[in-house]
Amino acid sequence: MRWDQYPGAPAPGTPLCAADFTGARTVSAGAFGAIVIRGDDGALRGFVNLCPHQFLPLDYRAAQIVSADGARLICSSHQAQFDAVTGEVCAGPAECGLSVLPLQEAGGQIIIGDAPAA
Repeated sequence: MRWDQYPGAPAPGTPLCAADFTGARTVSAGAFGAIVIRGDDGALRGFVNLCPHQFLPLDYRAAQIVSADGARLICSSHQAQFDAVTGEVCAGPAECGLSVLPLQEAGGQIIIGDAPAA
């Protein structure tokens, strides 16, 4: 499912968090949960924070959702595993991958989708 088809999906241009971090974090925009990842190379990646197995947030039972090697995101409820770059399912009970969330950096913030027109 596309990210903007989820109930409560915020409008493109909605800020999610400050841009000055490296690693992965879970954030919310109202009731909409997101996973924001900034790689060591500075690249941004984002996913809707809902495991497609039972539509629970990946961090529902535990805050740690990144594998030790940083290559996978792991659902804390059922241990479904997803590629941290593409969101594709790697292992576990999920039959499809995570919904990709387009991200951009603007004004020191990570925002959803395209930056609003200035």
